[in-house]
Amino acid sequence: MMHMVKTMTATEAVHTYMKDGHTLAFAGFVGAVHAEEISKAIQESYLSSGHPKDLTLLYAAGQGDGKERQLNHLGEEGLVTKVIGGHWGLQPRLQKLALENKLAAYNLPQGVISQMFRDIAAGKPGVITHVGLKTFVDPRLEGGKLNDKAREAGDIVEVVHLRGEEKLFYHSHPIDVAVIRATYADTKGNCTLQREGVIGEALSIAQAAKNSGGKVIVQVEQVVDYGSIDTRLIKIPGIYVDAIVVAAAENHMQTNGSFYNPAYSGEIRVPVDSLPPLPMGERKIIARRAAMELVPHAVTNLGIGMPEGVAAMTPTRGVRMPGGVAAAAAEEGLEGMVLTTEAGTIGGIPAGGGDFGVTTNPDCVLDEPYQFDFYDGGGLDVAFLGLAQMDAQGNVNVSKFGPKIAGCGGFINITQNAKKVVYCGTFTAGGLKVGVEDGRLLIHQEGKVKKLIPAVEQITFSGQYAVEKGQPVLYITERAVFELTWEGVVLKEIAPGVDLRRDILEQMDFEPIVNYVELMDERIFRDAPMGLTF
Repeated sequence: MMHMVKTMTATEAVHTYMKDGHTLAFAGFVGAVHAEEISKAIQESYLSSGHPKDLTLLYAAGQGDGKERQLNHLGEEGLVTKVIGGHWGLQPRLQKLALENKLAAYNLPQGVISQMFRDIAAGKPGVITHVGLKTFVDPRLEGGKLNDKAREAGDIVEVVHLRGEEKLFYHSHPIDVAVIRATYADTKGNCTLQREGVIGEALSIAQAAKNSGGKVIVQVEQVVDYGSIDTRLIKIPGIYVDAIVVAAAENHMQTNGSFYNPAYSGEIRVPVDSLPPLPMGERKIIARRAAMELVPHAVTNLGIGMPEGVAAMTPTRGVRMPGGVAAAAAEEGLEGMVLTTEAGTIGGIPAGGGDFGVTTNPDCVLDEPYQFDFYDGGGLDVAFLGLAQMDAQGNVNVSKFGPKIAGCGGFINITQNAKKVVYCGTFTAGGLKVGVEDGRLLIHQEGKVKKLIPAVEQITFSGQYAVEKGQPVLYITERAVFELTWEGVVLKEIAPGVDLRRDILEQMDFEPIVNYVELMDERIFRDAPMGLTF
């Protein structure tokens, strides 16, 4: 007969199951599905007793609010001595320790880590994949190492050859303790995630820990009687679970921005007002040109920032909607774009702000590793991603800028495998001001920082890899459109009203190939619908 799983406080769970030197795996996505009560208890235990210490932390998606919450609780010197994560930008306290070389810091593709949990569960030595070749996670470049401590600790990625092709082999890491979150648990430890906005890697992490000989701690909202839950809602079976922690409400918010919104978990569908038009400016210009790359019923991923565009709030319903490409498409009446997120949602409208990571009215929510299977195999028709730095080889950097470690997140998985990649960003940064007049672009004030530079600081996207596999890549700015070719970066289009030399060539630090340059469609630069059709 199945055992009764012990319910205990977070403090008791930490003291019972977490020992010095353990490897911990945390599930979560931005501000969703993170076991906040347990991460707080780890911090409090360390500060009061000095234990647990010297932990290794393994996580796929970034988990934090950019300040103190989520994985930031683990940002105490000595508490964690090694971190392998998919994203770092939301964890400034861990980032600070990495920059000070007080822990060994690694950054690997989010999708690879989420799939690694499954491979650990299956007893495999690691993940073998093409994802990451010729980027900074390739050991011939940086091997995902972010500091000297990591370089001293050694490689966790190696190049292998299979059937005459290069692959990367990411090493597995046995897990001592899995920390995951669910909605309800019954008295035998069976857990549901029915009120969560994403499922993430919860099941895979639990299996990985169990088959590593480790322990599984699950934070829940409530414990209910065995047999009272619809079997079909059970996502984590009780045979994997060692301890249940019932969290205080403030430590079990659905997202960083919402205690609970049933439209995020698919329990209801709410009416959504149509996306309001974007105000005319550089974002709208870029989004309009990007929307011209859509195809009917395109399965799409929108990155954060410029692709997401200006998010619009519907005050009456609290529905946060992405602007940018989606708003441009809506304004033109282009229907049928299916938005997906790396968190596992398909359909609906991805939320922004403090709710980023979940989706309003999703058609379905997949486990994160399965979403990345779909992405890695080429399931995305088009991906619109931000353009932070670009160089003469067509490489793009979004992961590291001077002392700031953003991390790659799912960017490498998405950009290496989408059927088409469209990078969206302003030509310069730091004070750029533009306007439009009579179908022409006016540059009122140039940005202080050049984004098109001879060599990017870190290769998050490899132009060489894209060219070798024949992947179409566009780089769209408010004044110019570039295309990646075998010969290099080609200037394809320029905005009406700009001067080729003054406004483009002199504002970038490498020479693009300039053959035949077309004018961007002047309709982009008029404050009226463009009349786009598929």
